[in-house]
Amino acid sequence: MQKLFFTLFLSFSLCSAIAQNTFKDVFSNANRPLNENIRIAFQDARNNKTFLPISILKGKNEGPVFTIVAGVHGFEYPPIVGVQELLREIDVDKLNGTLIIIPIANTSSFFSRTSIVNPHDQVNLNGAFPGKSTGSVTQKIADFITTDIIPASDVFIDIHGGGVNEDLIPFALFYDNPNYPEQTKKARELAEISGFKYIVSYPFSLKDNEPAKYVFKQASQDGKIALSFESGKLGNVQKDAVRFIKNGIYNMLDHLNMYDNGSEPSANLVQLNNQTYLSATETGLFYSDLKAGDTVKEGNVVGYTTNEFGEKLKEYKAPTSGIILYKISTPPVNIDDTLMCISKRL
Repeated sequence: MQKLFFTLFLSFSLCSAIAQNTFKDVFSNANRPLNENIRIAFQDARNNKTFLPISILKGKNEGPVFTIVAGVHGFEYPPIVGVQELLREIDVDKLNGTLIIIPIANTSSFFSRTSIVNPHDQVNLNGAFPGKSTGSVTQKIADFITTDIIPASDVFIDIHGGGVNEDLIPFALFYDNPNYPEQTKKARELAEISGFKYIVSYPFSLKDNEPAKYVFKQASQDGKIALSFESGKLGNVQKDAVRFIKNGIYNMLDHLNMYDNGSEPSANLVQLNNQTYLSATETGLFYSDLKAGDTVKEGNVVGYTTNEFGEKLKEYKAPTSGIILYKISTPPVNIDDTLMCISKRL
């Protein structure tokens, strides 16, 4: 596996004509239309090396800058595959404005088949923001996105899916940021026309000097129209999950008059907020007959844990009533693992 990763990395590094371009050079290029791919290299004090692939698509006409990020977690495949298809499908001659697309934000995680963290520094990119220019390679990537990509963006979307152990329902989400009411309103508007049935809002209470940690939360903190998709589950590529992602992007671009390939939004929107997390209090095996999308009532038994001998350790009850957004769907659990997230209807 290490040999495979090294070979892949070396092959990318040898593309010198591409690698020599920088984001600012390409982004500031006044030529339209334009479709250019670049790779930004990162190296830290421990000699860890990685790279960030970026596609910049400029349409014939000026317009908004719309940024799409996928692959923050290496095992979340539907977002990565969906963005790959978008890269092949979008015609810059029919595009208004600019797309900044990061097709795989954590290439080290992706190519080494590591679920959450970068194997070089063991850091989760979706917890590293705003990053650190003198930090580890993952912190450097976070810093680059914070200092170069987010400021250039008008709309910023970070696409995720369920990892190898997560079952989830597809949903669009945004932060209800009181510091930027207009941007929040537009983020909600884009989420509602995306085609996703479930629209989830999260509260935003960070102070300006507090780290955002999460990718699109950083964009929200910085005053951008920021949102996210969750689509896909259990570390597989489901065609429906990819379709939801692509339709969502096309619907938003159509709504912004950037690209004419949208479809009708969902006719039966379900607005959710006030998420409650049920966490494991012991290490063991978790069993539950429930799945993402099921409705639970406060106090109902939602699962139980056993030890390695099959002896029951604890019975878990729903701490609140609502819809299961996502849940753990493989047996092993550790202390503080999220067993499920329950969200309430507005």
